[in-house]
Amino acid sequence: MNAVLETDPILETDFIKEMVRQMRALDSYGSWDGKSADKVLDAFVLTKERKREIPVIGDPDETTLARVKAFYNAIAVLIEKECGKMAVPMIQITHEGFGRGLITVGKLVVFDRTLRDVHRFGFESLSKMKDEGDKLLAVALEIIGKYPEVAGL
Repeated sequence: MNAVLETDPILETDFIKEMVRQMRALDSYGSWDGKSADKVLDAFVLTKERKREIPVIGDPDETTLARVKAFYNAIAVLIEKECGKMAVPMIQITHEGFGRGLITVGKLVVFDRTLRDVHRFGFESLSKMKDEGDKLLAVALEIIGKYPEVAGL
């Protein structure tokens, strides 16, 4: 059963539209072709029941890693849209589900986060995912505004 409703107005926001684009871009076999945005993004919503189904011990699978990358790629694309400078996401995750995420603009690191428990990557709702994305975007744009000369290198 989908945790996301097809009629949810949040599906019309820029961040969510970019998330759908990122997920479709990672779909090399066309399994998302013809599917609605709510179905494409449903895996990002981890309700308590869904979290219980994920084993505590285990390596993250490729689809989970792709979701993590799509999330940070979407933030990088929105940074580019806002400031007009190329943003490059770099995600390094070990087979155990730990790693680091960076987004750079020029020589400036605008996002740096330690990633843990990646096999349980998700959000309580699309609204929470959008809020987190918007928060990270705002912080990155603030850093770029503070150091524009470094971001321009």
